[in-house]
Amino acid sequence: MKKETVQTKLFNDDKAKVKLVYKLDEVSRTTGVDAATLSSWEEEFPFLNAGLTGSGEKFFRQQDVAIIARIKELMAGETLTTAGIKRKIEDEFGLVRSNPVHPERLRKALNNVRDNLQDIVSTLDDGRKKGRK
Repeated sequence: MKKETVQTKLFNDDKAKVKLVYKLDEVSRTTGVDAATLSSWEEEFPFLNAGLTGSGEKFFRQQDVAIIARIKELMAGETLTTAGIKRKIEDEFGLVRSNPVHPERLRKALNNVRDNLQDIVSTLDDGRKKGRK
């Protein structure tokens, strides 16, 4: 419910609705959040990821801008911790929470992928050698 309110406030003119991405300075101007704060929020909130253009400029999607505005709103209220803000944003925007994977389990999975890839390379090399004979 709040998500729609934030988006309505931010994107109330027709031109803004057509835009798919926003440059860092546009986001900063629209939300009133400075670039340094946006960078720190990207580190703090894993679901907030700016893209990079070929020239290295940051850009944000429309949903990212709405999330930024909502984070600012929740922080201004000073009633939630950072973890509480994360959960609230994930719930309001329908974002999926990632479950942490135990490092040993991840290591085993990666080793399995590596072994499978090595088997594929070996099979391809064998096929190439047979084709040359």
